[in-house]
Amino acid sequence: MVLIDKKIFVGGVAMIIAGVVIGISIGEGPTGHAEMTEEEFIDLMVAEDENQALQLLYGLLIGVGFLLVLISFGARRRKGSVKRTEKKPAE
Repeated sequence: MVLIDKKIFVGGVAMIIAGVVIGISIGEGPTGHAEMTEEEFIDLMVAEDENQALQLLYGLLIGVGFLLVLISFGARRRKGSVKRTEKKPAE
């Protein structure tokens, strides 16, 4: 039997799914054409910057989600583990 912390596992899977959904919705980046005006060129640069930021976002979501899934294995305390006791300060 594998010990899994279900809350961490579900959170990690949710982050992976969110990253994949963002990645699919982005599709390909914006493209330009040879005879663009200066205003169209600036708009293209802004769109490319937004696309790059979204790629970073979904990459981080997938990466952190994957780490949470890995951490969830073995994160639960086993039965009979040592319990912490508080020591009262001496007066």
